[in-house]
Amino acid sequence: MESQHQQLHVIFLPHLTPGHMNPLVDTARLFAKHGVNVTIITTQTNALLFKKAVDNDLFSGYSIRTCEIQFPSSHVGLPDGVENIKDATSHEMLGKIILGITMLQSQIELMFHDLQPDCIVSDMLYPWTVESAAKLGIPRLYYYSSSYFSSCATHFIKKHKPYENLVSDTQVFSIPGLPHNIEITSLQLQESVRTKNEYSDYFDAVYESEGRSYGTLYNSFHELENDYEQLYKSTMGIKAWSVGPVSASVNKGHNEDLSIEPNLIKWLNSKPNDSVLYVSFGSLTRLCYAQIVEIAHGLENSGHSFIWVVRKKDGDEDKGGFLHDFEERMKENQKGYIIWNWAPQLLILDHPATGGIVTHCGWNSILESLSVGLPMITWPMFAEQFYNEKLILDVLKIGVSVGSKVNKFWSSVGEDALVRREEIAKVVRILMGREDESGEMRRRVRNFGDAAKKSIQEGGSSYNNLMQLIGELKSLKTSRGLEKQ
Repeated sequence: MESQHQQLHVIFLPHLTPGHMNPLVDTARLFAKHGVNVTIITTQTNALLFKKAVDNDLFSGYSIRTCEIQFPSSHVGLPDGVENIKDATSHEMLGKIILGITMLQSQIELMFHDLQPDCIVSDMLYPWTVESAAKLGIPRLYYYSSSYFSSCATHFIKKHKPYENLVSDTQVFSIPGLPHNIEITSLQLQESVRTKNEYSDYFDAVYESEGRSYGTLYNSFHELENDYEQLYKSTMGIKAWSVGPVSASVNKGHNEDLSIEPNLIKWLNSKPNDSVLYVSFGSLTRLCYAQIVEIAHGLENSGHSFIWVVRKKDGDEDKGGFLHDFEERMKENQKGYIIWNWAPQLLILDHPATGGIVTHCGWNSILESLSVGLPMITWPMFAEQFYNEKLILDVLKIGVSVGSKVNKFWSSVGEDALVRREEIAKVVRILMGREDESGEMRRRVRNFGDAAKKSIQEGGSSYNNLMQLIGELKSLKTSRGLEKQ
């Protein structure tokens, strides 16, 4: 073992929202497994979300710890323990959580100074860490928790603004600069891109900090997005390392708690292979009641078995007990299984009975599905999810679209933007059916699944990238040490 003094010390700074936090923490754990001394900085309540995983790693002898900082709940008028974007129940509350997160900067900078790390791996949403790293004279790696494809699409739309002179919001245009012809409408772009809003300047700062970073870490793998990995490197002119899928690297032998859903496994075991559709919209999506009713009917009318994860807050308007009655009916006919709030997702995806997924096109869910060879029904909601949908449909060709049209965080969409039950039933039949189209998608996605597994094994592309990056950071540390002498 290297002495503590020689060992490379890297600080990881995850953003306080699940889609960003989970892959960054998994990446930190991966570094620790390869002999790096790792510190993760987060708030007390967020630390609890991955405490078990970090404790297991520590117990296995890896050098990893969490340093906790105080979230300014009382300053921003939030109840104690509300420290993550997923906990917001209204736009007002969301604003307070975001304000609280921006107030953490001084505490974090103090920790950087005290801990004197050799490198900072910062979530993209902390643009100020570029200056922090510069002050310490160390590299800052920008952690992007989505696809190269979405990053390239964002770049070229920002550069060329092809949405500016269109006749209407629903007019289709091609994204310039990409190797594939990708068509999108301006309604499917992020709100802060379409019209200047309170977040536009912030996202400009995020984007600008990327170009000033030492390099970028991607939770992706070379065989999946080769064209876009190359395009990203040549366009941005900075280094990039694909080290994914990180969840598959560190969560082998899923240790998810099954005691919560013992009946679920029994139910899955009773189903034929590839016969169950898994439906989940991630931790941040909120659906209006009218859309929930359409989903229920669409799933039932498709004739295929399904597991549907319903967030408690989505059921808030269930005044007439519609969802409750639906759940009872599904239990009786054994066609559907509803899980409230939290689901052991990796375990469900990996079960032989599961044959496909309805996804909001969050990058973590895409990678998890793809790693186990599952084709997808795409239903993007907000942020870069509409770009990820295009990657799945037009580049990788491993999914079918439900026809989602508007990019809106917590959409208060009107009736016209609802996806109707007929559409839902139709795409479920296409994906879960035994037609040629479905067979082709399955074959392709299984090949990507095999490539994903190989990439993280010794000698695989992601494994080699990680080794190369750690080596580079060590030699930077050595040369800094020599300069000081």
